[in-house]
Amino acid sequence: MTTPRHYITTTIPYVNARPHLGFALELVQADTLARHRRQRGDDVRLLSGTDDNSLKNVLAAEAAGLDVRTLVDRNADAFAALRDPLALSLDDFIRTSSDPRHRAGVERLWRRCAAAGDLYRKAYEGLYCVGCEQFYTPDELVDGRCAEHGTAPQRVAEENWFFRLSRHADRLRELITGGALRIEPAARRNEVLALIDGGLHDFSVSRSHTRARGWGIPVPDDPDQVVYVWWDALGNYVTSLGYGTDDPAYARWWGAGDRRVHLVGKGVVRFHAVYWPAMLLSAGLPLPTDILVHDYLTAGGRKISKSGNGTTVDPVALTAAYGTDPVRWWLLRDVPRVGDADFTEERLIARADADFAGGLGNLVHRIVTMVHRYRAGTVPALGTDRFAVTPLLDVCRAAPGRIDAALGDFDFRRAVDAAWAIVEEANRCIDATRPWELARAERQGNVDAAERLDAVLAALVTACRVLGEELRPFVPGAAERIAHQVTPVGRALPEAAPLFGRLQEQR
Repeated sequence: MTTPRHYITTTIPYVNARPHLGFALELVQADTLARHRRQRGDDVRLLSGTDDNSLKNVLAAEAAGLDVRTLVDRNADAFAALRDPLALSLDDFIRTSSDPRHRAGVERLWRRCAAAGDLYRKAYEGLYCVGCEQFYTPDELVDGRCAEHGTAPQRVAEENWFFRLSRHADRLRELITGGALRIEPAARRNEVLALIDGGLHDFSVSRSHTRARGWGIPVPDDPDQVVYVWWDALGNYVTSLGYGTDDPAYARWWGAGDRRVHLVGKGVVRFHAVYWPAMLLSAGLPLPTDILVHDYLTAGGRKISKSGNGTTVDPVALTAAYGTDPVRWWLLRDVPRVGDADFTEERLIARADADFAGGLGNLVHRIVTMVHRYRAGTVPALGTDRFAVTPLLDVCRAAPGRIDAALGDFDFRRAVDAAWAIVEEANRCIDATRPWELARAERQGNVDAAERLDAVLAALVTACRVLGEELRPFVPGAAERIAHQVTPVGRALPEAAPLFGRLQEQR
């Protein structure tokens, strides 16, 4: 039996500015999925990167008085540097302006679609949002403005290459409704189906060399045109695997992989669930199997972004102030599967103090302290259960399957709740069995109390060990500290020590 292969990707953001917490959400979600599948024994490849070839980047460089390469390199480095602050287990990171794998793959993809008869050139005039890097029809605007950015689009007239998106509408609908192309949650799937049913129009896939300021990948055999940034960027999912250079990684992870999973924000669903699959159909390539869509993070009710509305939150500064695990934990525990989530530092602090210091930390410290006090640090054997610890052990046994199911549904909050159920049941077990009273009865010669205390302590330590294992994909640092505290050194557990400080006291 072959080991399942999961190829998991994030979107690649524009580098017109430094990263913000909204993109950190996507990175942490993707990393959690990747760590979880590795933990279950699957082969995993996790990819992120940066979208360097955007007009937004060119305009940002002009506004900053920098040449484009300087600005792009500086900001791309900032995105790549998120690896350590967010504890990301990335296997690959691609930059579309400088990675030699990318241009070769984009050119091959273009030529495949051209050979299929899906590319043609025509004159066009339309309303263009630079923020989205997309043309809009008037009825797609809200009061004449882009719904995503709140800005009025520019009127642009030029001759470009177009892609026959309309040709692939029926096949796309069939793949989505049949489940071959899975889009979660259901509301986003329905949104895509409504878009298809409303009629798909061919879209422009190049820009004039002049309007692009010469920045980007030239259209093959037409150097007066530059490949449209979304065509360029979407290709990264295969170009990073060496699609353009016959690298065997492409066949391993895309051609023959079991799951090809894209994590995307709700603002770019159209590109990933319509444009990209249609491009792949045209080129005769496999499609992604899963498109998992998250909503936005807001601050004060306004979308967190790199630019535009001035609302941004620096994830590196957050982790420097409060630590990696508290940031990851808030993103996974407090952000819902559907709906935007409003971020404040106060909410992050309150969640970390309640769950880490007050929940996990307090539980583990109590249990290890009792093992040292009543059994000199040696954990009793987990024997037959006659002593009312069955509910706790049942929750421990059920947790991995519940976490699997939740992450399979792209529901991080439910997955965390499945692990947290162990904490809640362990506390109930302590309250119900009252180990300190069992220890007192044992000292008075009660053999049954001694046996019961052994069973209770063994079950409680087992619960901590399961927590240390099952929390690794979510908060790897915290999970490691828990595991260390309940792993014997010689015959005894390490002395009980506080695992987590209170963030409120550190402010």
